[in-house]
Amino acid sequence: MASTSERDLTRRNVLRLALAGAAAAGWARPAGAAAKVATKARIVIAGAGAAGLAAASRLSQRLDGAQITIIDARRAHFYQPGFTLVAAGLKPKSYAIGATRDYVAPGATLVEDRVVAFHPESNVVVTAGGQRFGYDFLIVATGLQLDYAAIEGMDTRLIGVDGIGSVYGGPDAAEATWRELARFIERGGVGLFHRPDTEMKCAGAPLKYAFIADDRLRRADRRGKAELIYAAQNKALFSVPIVSEKVRMLFEERRIRTTHDHVMTAIDPGRRIATFRTPQGRTEIGYDFVNIVPPMRAPDPVRFSPLAWQSGIFAADGWMEVDPATLRHRRFPNVFGIGDVAGVPKGKTAASVKWQVPVAVDHLVASLQGSVSEAAYNGYTSCPLITRIGRAMLVEFDYDNNLTPSFPGVIAPLEELWVSWVMKGIALKPTYLAMLRGQA
Repeated sequence: MASTSERDLTRRNVLRLALAGAAAAGWARPAGAAAKVATKARIVIAGAGAAGLAAASRLSQRLDGAQITIIDARRAHFYQPGFTLVAAGLKPKSYAIGATRDYVAPGATLVEDRVVAFHPESNVVVTAGGQRFGYDFLIVATGLQLDYAAIEGMDTRLIGVDGIGSVYGGPDAAEATWRELARFIERGGVGLFHRPDTEMKCAGAPLKYAFIADDRLRRADRRGKAELIYAAQNKALFSVPIVSEKVRMLFEERRIRTTHDHVMTAIDPGRRIATFRTPQGRTEIGYDFVNIVPPMRAPDPVRFSPLAWQSGIFAADGWMEVDPATLRHRRFPNVFGIGDVAGVPKGKTAASVKWQVPVAVDHLVASLQGSVSEAAYNGYTSCPLITRIGRAMLVEFDYDNNLTPSFPGVIAPLEELWVSWVMKGIALKPTYLAMLRGQA
């Protein structure tokens, strides 16, 4: 049997592997830097989330003399991968909150306002305060909007009340969700989990929270007092078939009941009943705790602008029409869309932003130089899928649903590993913050 010191050494080695792994997966500072490109170009970035701040940092590093303007009214920067940890009772809400200004690139200007209109035909954006900004290049990084109102009876003021949680609602909502889950663990009953039938950010998060609830109940020796139900929006649990099957097996093993083709349309907070649309018609499921995941759509200024997809699967929710490989707009070549707002088959995670931003920036800089970039985004997405506290599966995949493990033969993507948990809980945030500064 290994001694305590041997176990500690093993854990230290694994932690070093996790930190090195984050770098090998593409989070490391780039080696060397090309000479800056001299330009007087006006570049407007709509949105100061992860994608917008990272893009500004990259552009600041590569351009000399450019006028880089970031427009976003929100002063707080949210570390969204931390919401699940807050809602699990593992981190305080302060863990997920920073200040936007702390990550604004040198030489870039932050305008604390909100873009309310895009006019790509005239190369102008308009803000809520009535300011008009002309541009030579535009990067749209507005994120998405959480459409809670699409669920009849739901209001964000209900989060943290009468068994209603919602991890996605922000740091306060995540904290309130943990309080409701803790009450549910004490009292028992039916815990209900689901996801919408729209595109969404970090589609593994609803699964993670079902696993976390199960583990928290077991640790409190209360699992026998609760029934857990996961209502899938279609016939799969995850977009990658082999991962979906693995989750199905784990749910079955842990007695998390799955029901398919269920899309939540309403809740009755007083009666604690959720209504779902199914192929057989409306059905109701009672709950004592529910984690609401709202439908997600492009923000209205993008959704109802010429930048949105005009037809196809991304049109209904207004996702931005970009080429999936270059992130360049298909009809307005001086416009790029990155992060959650981009209408591409995959890519609404922080890891996706890490890969998207250098591609879009490389194409923009090439345009300034009168050349063509060969950089391409392959849809890389990473999901550290928590399956219990202290264990996770590091699931990485591309547009074609191919698993793309960063450490083949070392970290198996479908195994519940402590090292994958360390990457999520310890290594990810420092590397995320480095990404904002253009160092990843």
